[in-house]
Amino acid sequence: MDIRAQVSMVFHLDKCIGCHTCSLACKNIWTDRKGAEYMWWNNVETKPGTGYPTLWEDQEKYKGGWEVVNEGGKPRARLKLQGRFGALANIFYNPYLPSVDDYYEPWTYDYANLLDAPEGDDQPTARAVSQITGKYIDTIEAGPNWDDDLGGSTIYAANDPNLAGLNEAERAELAELQRVVFFYLPRICNHCLNAGCVAACPAGAIYKRGEDGIVLISQEKCRGWRMCISGCPYKKTYYNWHTGKSEKCILCFPRLESGQPPACFHSCVGRIRYLGVLLYDADRIEEAISVPNQELVEAQRSIIQDPFDPKIIQAARDGGVSDAMLDAAQKSPVYKFVKLWKLALPLHAEFRTLPMLFYVPPMLPVLARVTGDGNYEVAGAADHSLAPLLSSLDRARVPLRYMANLFAAGNEEVVREVYRKLFAVRLHSRSQQVGDVPADEVQRALEIGKTTPEEAGAIFRLTARPTYQERFLVPPLHREEAIEQTISPYKERSETGFGFLETPERRW
Repeated sequence: MDIRAQVSMVFHLDKCIGCHTCSLACKNIWTDRKGAEYMWWNNVETKPGTGYPTLWEDQEKYKGGWEVVNEGGKPRARLKLQGRFGALANIFYNPYLPSVDDYYEPWTYDYANLLDAPEGDDQPTARAVSQITGKYIDTIEAGPNWDDDLGGSTIYAANDPNLAGLNEAERAELAELQRVVFFYLPRICNHCLNAGCVAACPAGAIYKRGEDGIVLISQEKCRGWRMCISGCPYKKTYYNWHTGKSEKCILCFPRLESGQPPACFHSCVGRIRYLGVLLYDADRIEEAISVPNQELVEAQRSIIQDPFDPKIIQAARDGGVSDAMLDAAQKSPVYKFVKLWKLALPLHAEFRTLPMLFYVPPMLPVLARVTGDGNYEVAGAADHSLAPLLSSLDRARVPLRYMANLFAAGNEEVVREVYRKLFAVRLHSRSQQVGDVPADEVQRALEIGKTTPEEAGAIFRLTARPTYQERFLVPPLHREEAIEQTISPYKERSETGFGFLETPERRW
């Protein structure tokens, strides 16, 4: 048993309003400089949609993440991009990189012409100018969130990879005007336990910090080979064309070291973001990533350990985890959402990177109306009570299959259990706040959602009325006492680098 601490995150999607304040806060602090104009370490995508960069979820195109192969009759995870010799063969040419068109060509405007143009018959304009080439751009064809809301949906939303498995009728319904629906998906680096970027880097420039699990890129070691960009299935590593180095989200670790949350967390208008500490067993990582897709979510949950268990506490202390981190793990909102309540799910668990950013799925809109007597009528429901909402998942505007493809590696039952509990919390809270739900319906909802009144109340409290201290629970990280690992987040894997570096199992 090898217990380690990991700074982890939860985003509650039902609270995201798509204001992009988080993206602007990150951009102004970290990527407002030459070579980083197109980088959005934090971006907010609209789903259904193709995201940023375009079709980043299509790993047949980009070869990101891991795949399971059979070696000697035993399943084993292998980097999907390439092995050690494949990296050597493609060291000067990586065929699986996103192009500028997959992102967008960053631009500014020729304001000087607008202000200083000589007098003439025509109104002067500020033409778009490429920030890469310095030349005029006649037509702007893409941006960082080009398919925001309904813009371009006939082109972008229809090509969303998560629509795989939906039949033609379901796809057609999503395009009907009265059923048009979207939700927002904020994304930052997931700081994965089994990070594909770490394993793909030939120079060993990417590493996980031992004290908090934050994934960083050494600007001194980086050689600009860009294997990390392909290796990351979430495309959260970027290439700075000015410096010739790769860069990524650093989870604002200078702020964390002073006891403050990252800038995107602090600035979030909807208060959708939660930050906390999880304890996990590093010895079980390879086992967790080698299971079939349908078991991946539960396997990831299983390696997260109980911070109140005396054996876990002692093992963590033996591994160098501080008492402050242990205390934060016991109060962690992330532990509650992910492990205790099982409401938060990893984004694309099938990539097998074990992401440490989890999402509470958004409540799915249901086609319903209010009748003359004030009751709810849900399409296809046998009665007019609120209880049919519990069975409305199959009539939601966004098919359950879509949400399962996004958050549960295709396992619909995992997502269904989450929604049953969310519906139960909603009915329980409504009964407490409004009082128009009969007690027997509330009890039935709690039974179906496999929860209790006390748990439902706690979920509502942390979701709707959390304080600043309840949302962000990470102690100041003492860098002077930090213990780093050099290349791999756990015992050295053969895929990492060329194997030329001496890498001990652990460098404590």
